[in-house]
Amino acid sequence: MSGSPRARFFCDPLSDEGPGHFLDSCFLCKKPLTGNRDIFMYRGDTPFCSEECRQEQIEMDEAKEKNWKLSLKASPRKEKKAQNQKSNTTSHVRAAGTVVAG
Repeated sequence: MSGSPRARFFCDPLSDEGPGHFLDSCFLCKKPLTGNRDIFMYRGDTPFCSEECRQEQIEMDEAKEKNWKLSLKASPRKEKKAQNQKSNTTSHVRAAGTVVAG
């Protein structure tokens, strides 16, 4: 079957030169997704070989998102604490630097 290089079908053999199809292997364990087996998808375009691999990725993503949200929540507190410490230090310096003539 000869056609234009732009037209490809899923069953056409892939060349070793270019990147593979995104459904060639499991996103997590890299196991080949071949034959007539089920492919478990996540977030639209991420393939997995099993429900277990997909669930593991879901849990990793949730943990990463939770940590990200916690860091965003803690970030303003740290800034405010740092600003308070800075202003306290500055006021102490001013008081220590005052000269009283008498």
